[in-house]
Amino acid sequence: MPSLPKPRLRRSARARADGTSVQTAAEPNVEVVTREGVGAEGGPAERGDLRWVNIERPSSVDRAWLEEHFEFHPLDYEDVASRNQRPKIDEYPDYLFIVLHFPVFDKTVGRLNAAELDIFIGPDYIITLPNSPLPPVEYLFERCRASQEVREAMLSKGSGYLLYKIVDDSFDYCFPMLRKIGNKLERLEQEIFEGRAEEVVRDLSNSKQEIINFRKVIRPQRAVLRDLERTKQRYLAEDLEIYFDDIVDASERIWDMLENYKEVVEALEDTNESVLSHRVNEVLRVLTAFSVVILPLTLFASVFGMNVDFPFEGSVAAFWAIIAGMLVVLVGMITYFRRRGFL
Repeated sequence: MPSLPKPRLRRSARARADGTSVQTAAEPNVEVVTREGVGAEGGPAERGDLRWVNIERPSSVDRAWLEEHFEFHPLDYEDVASRNQRPKIDEYPDYLFIVLHFPVFDKTVGRLNAAELDIFIGPDYIITLPNSPLPPVEYLFERCRASQEVREAMLSKGSGYLLYKIVDDSFDYCFPMLRKIGNKLERLEQEIFEGRAEEVVRDLSNSKQEIINFRKVIRPQRAVLRDLERTKQRYLAEDLEIYFDDIVDASERIWDMLENYKEVVEALEDTNESVLSHRVNEVLRVLTAFSVVILPLTLFASVFGMNVDFPFEGSVAAFWAIIAGMLVVLVGMITYFRRRGFL
């Protein structure tokens, strides 16, 4: 494997003496960290020294740089360029190619999306190619770039341990998002029973969509993590074997939490629908009771409003007698309905 060249800073234009600019060819966005320092500052890495190459959002120029300096399978380069690649592990005699997905909150659309992380790992190098900004990978790489102690701790135990740290930090990044979803579900439960059932319908739908998207990201790579646990012996010492078991445990805990949240949000939806139905039934019950109360009064008015002769017609006393009878019937029916719990 050839040693890595010194990456150059990206410059879109070069200034002329007359003040105009000349467009230059795009430079690969390659960042390299070794135990000795940052590749961009320290020059090419020494052969045998572990190197971490990070290429965020690899473009065609970056892929050309990879093809020039590494002899990976052409299908792997196609997978790096593809945006619809499923999580997987491809084993080759000299390296592993790993594709993993992690949930990332996209503020522009306000929803969770899957961020793909492509990884090439060999005996003395590891290459990470996130197709979108992945905060845990960025943070870990910046720590290695800024601190000699962190570089010594991360890069001194081999590429397998560095792979573990990258994947483990990426999974740990999922737990704060899960806690936010859990807190949101608790808040929605309180709002349902505080009389805001109509207002939380949209929030319940959004929470359910977040959980579904989260599950779509985590589900396919559970099998991949088991394969990773099986192939870890190639680049991991026996005394570090338990570390990859910890990644599988973290993935299972995330899945268990998602299963729990799925049941909770479905229960909240059913509860919210029951509350709304109960309110509709209450309104219908009151309206029905009033309709039944008004019905005999309407009968009284209809009978005495007929255009026929009846006793005491034209008498003021008869009018007040009819009004009194209607009031007696009204009070009697209201009292009866209250005792039966209809009102």
